[in-house]
Amino acid sequence: NERILSLIQATWCRRKVRCSSSLYSLCRIGTRGADQKFPRACTPADNLMRKECCPAWSGDGSPCGELSGRGSCQDVSVSDAPNGPQFPLSGVDDREGWPSVFYTRTCHCAENFMGFNCADCRFGRFGINCTARRTSIRKNILELSGAEKDKFLAYLNLAKSTISQDYQIAVGTYTQMSNGSNPMFRDISVYDLFVWMHYYVSRDTLLGASRVWKDIDFAHEAPAFLPWHRAFLLLWENEIRKTAGDENFTIPYWDWRDLESCEVCTDEYLGGRHSTIPNLLSPASFFSYWQVICTRSEDYNNGNFLCDGTPEGPILRNPGHHDRTKTPNLPTSADVEFSLSLTEYETAPFDKFANFSFRNTLEGFANPNTGISNTSQSSLHNALHIYMNGSMSQVSGSANDPIFLLHHVFVDSIFEQWLRRHRPLQDIYPAMNTPIGHNRDYYMVPFIPIYRNIEFFLSSQELGYDYDYLTEPGKMHLLQLKNVKGGHCCPQLAATFRPEIIQVIHFTVYSVMHFETSQRRDKARNQKCDYYY
Repeated sequence: NERILSLIQATWCRRKVRCSSSLYSLCRIGTRGADQKFPRACTPADNLMRKECCPAWSGDGSPCGELSGRGSCQDVSVSDAPNGPQFPLSGVDDREGWPSVFYTRTCHCAENFMGFNCADCRFGRFGINCTARRTSIRKNILELSGAEKDKFLAYLNLAKSTISQDYQIAVGTYTQMSNGSNPMFRDISVYDLFVWMHYYVSRDTLLGASRVWKDIDFAHEAPAFLPWHRAFLLLWENEIRKTAGDENFTIPYWDWRDLESCEVCTDEYLGGRHSTIPNLLSPASFFSYWQVICTRSEDYNNGNFLCDGTPEGPILRNPGHHDRTKTPNLPTSADVEFSLSLTEYETAPFDKFANFSFRNTLEGFANPNTGISNTSQSSLHNALHIYMNGSMSQVSGSANDPIFLLHHVFVDSIFEQWLRRHRPLQDIYPAMNTPIGHNRDYYMVPFIPIYRNIEFFLSSQELGYDYDYLTEPGKMHLLQLKNVKGGHCCPQLAATFRPEIIQVIHFTVYSVMHFETSQRRDKARNQKCDYYY
């Protein structure tokens, strides 16, 4: 309690940001310490030299909790399915055949358990022995109560201020570590751990002497984009639960369809605009005091080193003052509905040039009206990154801005809609010839414990969570009505009514939505930012 209270006082009181009564109540919440991205227990030279990461579970002192039946230490079986032609090199990147460059033996956990030492419950399970099942519900941030919203903001700041007890980050390549004999790892906060992971998974391959290979990304521009970010969000959610001692925590989403301004860019939520420096955040928000990491990719490439978590300046954000030739407007309901109508999850060549691919269209590399690849434009997911015109607009450092979380949770909910609508078999996910890291059975970089891409190509309900608007019939109905804007009615709803009735629905919903949007519209400012996605 004292640790939570001191952190919240440091961020709200010392910086003279008003503390609401609900936030004050949060200071009284009880908490437990974390149970305690490279597991700290596996970063000593001995582990690296043996290539083994099988820490003991504190409950019985045995590796992976084997004596209690939680798991066992096993060899890692890396898929040998061929990759696509986008990365023609071999043996030059630590992420190839993840995690085999660092570890060839890790914990394999029993059904109910997970974690690098099988100490955690598998997603969707709770209790001492992880036998209880529960579905956690992710909600719209604009529909949270004052207490829920304040708690979410407090947890973000707690994560930013708390050193991870479980993990460290690598600040050198395996070669720079002398093949493990000279470990190069550093402590990192819980929040920045995930910023670093997003950087590490998307970084260029360092070839030495300022040479790099840029056409590589283990989490974007290919089939694993949606499963990888689904795993990323679940792991982030799980770390916050452990850090705050709150097993009920879920990340909210921000529904950005049909908007003309950033609803969450206010001091009440994730920080308003600075009154005199438009690309900075308002000093009334504690987010204005946050420092970003991993944003200087060119410096790392030129110096042949990894991001080491050093602070690099404040969060930058200037929503709406972006390159409109690349992103004319925020995504619409019609854009989302068209992407959902695509029946193929992925199509060859399985990258940003894929046509009629749900993944490529939702990611934002294909036209949301035709499904044809158009890399000169950014739509849907990509459009939000461009629109924010700041820290979020650079791939490697985009997770520095907490809006990243709200945005990707909503993208994940669209992925969930597609899965429920089309009910694909897992074997439709490409098994081979995708860009490196994206084949069906490739282990996700840089997660330890290890997960295959295919493990997250399944319904959220099987992973223990759901979305409020997908579980409540009324909210699902409103979602369907929202999709009739501009005459783009979803097929299920259109089949229910005669054409003349559809026209009335179109007019009514459009009128209501136009009124709501005008009520939310913020005044624009004319200032551009130097960061682009």
